[in-house]
Amino acid sequence: MTSFTHETYLSPFTWRYGTDEMKTIYSETHKRKLERRVWIALATAQMDAGLVTQKQVDQLIEHKDDIDVDRATEIENEIHHDLMAEIKTYAEQCPEAGSIIHLGATSMDILDNMDAIRLKEALDITIKKAKRLLSLYVDKMIEYKDLPCMAFTHIQPAEPTTVGYRIAQTAQDLIDDIKDLETVRANIRGKGMKGAVGTAASYAELLSGTKISPFEMEQQVMDALNLKAFTAATQVYTRKQDLRVVNALSSLACTLYKFFIDFRILQSPPIGEWSEPFGKNQVGSSAMPFKRNPINSEKIDSLCRFVSSQSNTAWQNSAQTLLERTLDDSANRRIVLPESFLAIDEILKTAMKVVDGMSVHNTAIKKNMNNYGIFAASEKLLMHLGKRGANRQDMHEVIREHSLKAWAAVQEGEANNLADSLTDDVRVLEYITKKEALALLDANEYVGDAPLRCQMIIDEAKAIL
Repeated sequence: MTSFTHETYLSPFTWRYGTDEMKTIYSETHKRKLERRVWIALATAQMDAGLVTQKQVDQLIEHKDDIDVDRATEIENEIHHDLMAEIKTYAEQCPEAGSIIHLGATSMDILDNMDAIRLKEALDITIKKAKRLLSLYVDKMIEYKDLPCMAFTHIQPAEPTTVGYRIAQTAQDLIDDIKDLETVRANIRGKGMKGAVGTAASYAELLSGTKISPFEMEQQVMDALNLKAFTAATQVYTRKQDLRVVNALSSLACTLYKFFIDFRILQSPPIGEWSEPFGKNQVGSSAMPFKRNPINSEKIDSLCRFVSSQSNTAWQNSAQTLLERTLDDSANRRIVLPESFLAIDEILKTAMKVVDGMSVHNTAIKKNMNNYGIFAASEKLLMHLGKRGANRQDMHEVIREHSLKAWAAVQEGEANNLADSLTDDVRVLEYITKKEALALLDANEYVGDAPLRCQMIIDEAKAIL
């Protein structure tokens, strides 16, 4: 067997990305244990039909965990069929039962049911971690739902929002992603036991003269596996199932990509409102010792792009399953499914670390509010001037004149003097006192119902946690 060391190529998912929990699910050992679980379920059903003895089933169970990848690989190198190699390896360990392993089955009766079980297991881990991440967002929304900050449209300062409400946008999408993942998980089905082209003809022949029909045998096997079967299948279960899974993972990646690219913008020094955790001995740049690069957010976005790209392959596999089956999906499914889950696993693990340890910098937030918030708050002043009898169009022009001058000053690095200039203008003071005008120009109060809507998302999130 090939020795996998750092002297040869190793996938980053082998040693760099993903958790041991997810790697175990997509390990060769676990895969082969699941294959043996399917063979045991099949043999047990066939025992009830009188085709297999209790002693043979007991022997299969006795050796179900005796995985020998080296021996199976040795056999595969001779016969060039990985599943038959595992059958032969299992048969060598079970001299009484070896002859009845895989009786009546085709390879995909075993592999597709095994894959369906793995999909359920991997989705369980993903959903659990997505909910943990959502709970961290809830903590941050509770902490910051009332903290005003500048919102940006077109990456330009617009009007105030709150930090909590900004986070609520992501939490809302994440809630939908979790619900979609749960729906996909609830609808995972195996191929069942349907033979070479899905007609169960081999089983019908095998079970002829017994009291059990192919349909009844299939139901017994699937019950033992705690798995539902597709009603119709070809040699494989419909590859639309893989597409649904990968698309759900891609949607989750989309949600998190958006949040963490925003995080990167907010961490940039010109804005400087957020920052991700930075270790005491962490190095930000090999060339520039002062740098605090957002490496975790960048890694998340990089892996999110990777996950999104897998949807096309899953689409092609589904659309191009020619007639009852071709093998041109097999090689890439060994990559697409495990690596999509491992990438999401690393994304969620890193996202939890960043969100849990993120810093929100009040000084920078106040600075941006002082520089830009008042421009938006001038709308409040305009509304009140109109209510007090001023000509709306005339007051709009007054505010525009002062705003352009103040904006030019801010661009030159000077303090924003819009409040003073507006509240000293006699055209404004004709309708309102300076004290009232200054109060209206306080942008911290110009966040509408953002805190209320943030609380509504908090409540929605708690309902599914």
